[in-house]
Amino acid sequence: MAENISEVSDNTFENDVLKSELPVLVDFWAPWCGPCKAIGPVIEEISKEYDGKVKFFKCNVDDNPATPGNYGIRAIPTLLLFKDGEKKEQIVGMVDKSKIADALSKVL
Repeated sequence: MAENISEVSDNTFENDVLKSELPVLVDFWAPWCGPCKAIGPVIEEISKEYDGKVKFFKCNVDDNPATPGNYGIRAIPTLLLFKDGEKKEQIVGMVDKSKIADALSKVL
């Protein structure tokens, strides 16, 4: 995992994500999920490009079932983009980098 991507849990989600001063991208994933592994390098690459502008977190849905449940996540990988504590964008499945960049540009 890239140095500017952190883990977020059910216990830390409110503080790390909802109370963040910067927009936040959360990657909901699981270790057994092939598409989650495939999108990992894309997230790492984009996290370097947006370092200092957007915070990046990964949330393991197996270890943290409450948060995905709260946001109605039924498939992984799912990327949620938050700004000022509100969900602004949702991207489901393996997507290319441009789709993630487009979502980020909407909140910056």
